Amino acid sequence: MSRQTSYSRVLPLGAALLLATLAAGCAGNRDPILGLGGDTVLLIAPTVTAVAPVNNASGVPTNNTLITAAFSEPMLPITGSASFAVTSASSTPAGTVTLDPTGTIATFTLAPATSLAADTLYTATITGATGTNGLALANPFAWHFTTGASLGTTRPMVALTVPATTVPGPTLGVPTNTAITAVFTQDMNPLTLTAASFTLTPPAPGAAPQGQVSYVVGSRTAVFTPKAALAASTTYTATITSAASDLAGIALAGNQAPLPGASNYVWTFTTGTAPDSTSPTIILTAPASAASGVALNSAVNATFSKAMNPLTITTAHFKVRSSAPLGPVLAGTVFYDGTTGIATFTPAAAFTAATSYTATVSGVTDLAGNTLVAGPVPNPWTFTTGSELAPGPVALGSAANYGLMATATITNTGSSTVNGDVTLDPGTTLTGSPLVNGTVDVNDPASALARTDLAAAFNAANSLPAGTATGSTDLGAQYPLGIPPGIYTSAGAMLVSTPLTLNAGGDGNAVWVFQIGTSLTTTASVLLGDGAQAKNVFWVPGQAATLGAGTTFNGTIMAGVDITGGAGAVVYGRLLAGADSVNATVALQTDTISVPAQ
Repeated sequence: MSRQTSYSRVLPLGAALLLATLAAGCAGNRDPILGLGGDTVLLIAPTVTAVAPVNNASGVPTNNTLITAAFSEPMLPITGSASFAVTSASSTPAGTVTLDPTGTIATFTLAPATSLAADTLYTATITGATGTNGLALANPFAWHFTTGASLGTTRPMVALTVPATTVPGPTLGVPTNTAITAVFTQDMNPLTLTAASFTLTPPAPGAAPQGQVSYVVGSRTAVFTPKAALAASTTYTATITSAASDLAGIALAGNQAPLPGASNYVWTFTTGTAPDSTSPTIILTAPASAASGVALNSAVNATFSKAMNPLTITTAHFKVRSSAPLGPVLAGTVFYDGTTGIATFTPAAAFTAATSYTATVSGVTDLAGNTLVAGPVPNPWTFTTGSELAPGPVALGSAANYGLMATATITNTGSSTVNGDVTLDPGTTLTGSPLVNGTVDVNDPASALARTDLAAAFNAANSLPAGTATGSTDLGAQYPLGIPPGIYTSAGAMLVSTPLTLNAGGDGNAVWVFQIGTSLTTTASVLLGDGAQAKNVFWVPGQAATLGAGTTFNGTIMAGVDITGGAGAVVYGRLLAGADSVNATVALQTDTISVPAQ
């Protein structure tokens, strides 16, 4: 994607009010004009704030019939000279473009009975789209994604709720002025999250509270905003029905029925006696203020002190620009991760070398409507780039969709669950019937492609320059305060005998690669800290990997040979065996494996 700049128009007050009426709710996307009188309003051109599938996503299911983009302003219908197209080198799929009721989310829907081609790079491009304020995108906006070789069958799940879900519930002491949110494990169809599918009800008798239901593209978050404060000391039931579905049309796997069936997701909470009046602050930034030598392909992150309203965290409120002199706002996308509390601005193009930049977050609110105030770290903050690129995540290709992979056999003892696909190639034996929330591919085109992509990823990870030498001693003991991002290398084995925390320092895009000459053995948990994400952690043992019983493990294991899950292990990542062997096995014992969202 090319970098674009916003353009603006200064209007007399009367004309500005007319356009402002058409663009109700978008005052947050206006910049002050220094030196102009009070009867002028500066309107800002709309920007694309987030997309799904995300830019450079891989392994996208071929039945992903929806592609979505969110805007900073309500938009006019994308017709005529405006377009939203999806193309590949060999085809331009037909489809229709619709806007959600707010006009801020555009959805490209493939024509009926049409699917994406397997193992194909697609480009989505939005051109000439115009906001209701009369201004158009400054430049076409394009992003890319690559399909896998199979259909998507993994049901989306709810990863996090605010107020929190407790069992048996209810969660106590919830502020009366809160909004209610749910974060999903997959990108969702915005048109399936409505006042009919996301409801809030008090105990009978009494009418259910009225509210606005919104979906935030990129953040994978549904927000129920009550129109009035909730009643004090009252227990409410929040429900998201199985009418909610992902971009492939797969219905929600809730908590009211066992997998693989679809069901509603239900949780309860009890309000306290008072509203929340505590303002949020930024407690950590990455890059840090005054940082130098920042990698040219960095994203910019801000960590908040409390749960935020993702509806307010857009390109209109999180801006980055060159600072010497102050330049135009950079094009990019913004999303808020409710699981880490981090907002991330991803530039549309790499930063310029040896350049100072200023980042600013303003006008965002928490779920109670409290506006951001000054906190313990500077806002705005500045940083200066170096001249190098930082290593990104290891590209898994179509293997990204698989929670389990082996080349000989997969065995299971007890009741293991895999939230993701399973593949076996060239082996044929899968015993013990783990519960699979996804597709099982055995010796078919999808399994063959995944096996090839795993080998390529394994070789790519091992071809990276050797990093910090760890030896074969306990990583948890070596890094008692947490292990920072980077490449770590052991010519022999690698052990985790003491709990190990992957400490991202507020960088939600931080990457870890562990190059292991022989085996990986854990008897303690591998945890995430300060914004670390399981999708960015890669363990690459040349031989086998064994996970400790009852432990939690984060990251993708790409093992040359076998992988064994200890009884009751919980894995947020992938167990991919056989990167360097056709005789590799995976053995489970009442384990749970959940593939992280890309």
